[in-house]
Amino acid sequence: MSSELTRRMREIREVETSGRHEFSQLVGINKKTLESLEQTCRAPKGELLEAVCSIWPKYTLWLMTGQVNEVAGQVSPEIEKARKTLKQTGTDTD
Repeated sequence: MSSELTRRMREIREVETSGRHEFSQLVGINKKTLESLEQTCRAPKGELLEAVCSIWPKYTLWLMTGQVNEVAGQVSPEIEKARKTLKQTGTDTD
């Protein structure tokens, strides 16, 4: 489970920020701490998960359970990345 939480958090970071430096600044942790979490797949602490969910609430369900509910606005980074790609190509449906 802890490696899944860490993997999901990394996916959010990759879609929403330019890298570890920006992500760590936004969520309020040291960049070295983030690097260590990602490299060792340790479970993120509750405060860090809360910060991620506070900044990017659309990922809360997916981050914590691996599930999505698009009707409720709960998506995954994969869905968000596809949306951004569609917007860039002008083929989005919004």
